[in-house]
Amino acid sequence: MIRQLLNAPNQLTMLRMMFLPFIVLTLLDKHYTWALALFVLAGLSDGLDGLLARTLHQQTQLGQYLDPIADKLLLSTLFLVLSILHKIPWKFTVVVFSRDVSILAASAVLYAIAGLRNFSPSIFGKANTTAQVGALFFVLLYQVNQAAWVNGTRRFFLWATFALTIISAIHYVYLVGQRLHAHASPSST
Repeated sequence: MIRQLLNAPNQLTMLRMMFLPFIVLTLLDKHYTWALALFVLAGLSDGLDGLLARTLHQQTQLGQYLDPIADKLLLSTLFLVLSILHKIPWKFTVVVFSRDVSILAASAVLYAIAGLRNFSPSIFGKANTTAQVGALFFVLLYQVNQAAWVNGTRRFFLWATFALTIISAIHYVYLVGQRLHAHASPSST
C-alpha cells in the first residue's frame, strides 16, 4: 500500500486534492485569476497522472479509487462554492450533487447486497465530467474576462452539464439494472 501511495501518478493525484483548499480560499477572497490558474494546474495534474500511470505502467488499485475521488471532490466543491458566491445558479449545483450522491448511494448498495465493485464510467459520465470541467473553467474565466464569447461559452457548458448530468444519471440507472439482472441470473438457473 505504501508503495502504491508513493508512486508518481498517485502523488500527483494527492497533489490535486491539496490544490482544493487553495482554490476555495482564492475564490472566497475573490482572487479569480489565481483560482483559475490553480484550477488549470489541477486539471493538468489530472491529465498527467493518468499519462504517467499508463506510460510508466504504474496503474494501481489505489489510483483507480483516488483519481475519481479527487475529481469529484474538486468539481463538486467548486460547484458548491461558486453557487454560494452566486457565480453559478443553484439549479446546476443541485443537479450535479443529486446525481453524485445517488450514484454513491447506489454503488454502496450494490456493493453491500451483491458485492459488485467495478463501476467504470460510461461515455455519458465522461461527457458529463468534461462538461463540468468546461463549465467551471468558463465560469472562472468569466470572472476575469467578461467578453461576450466567454459568457456564451459559460452558458453553453452550464446547460450541457445540466443535460448530461440527467442523461448520465438515467444511463447509470439503466446500467445498474442490467448489472443486477446479470448478477441475479446465474444464481436463478
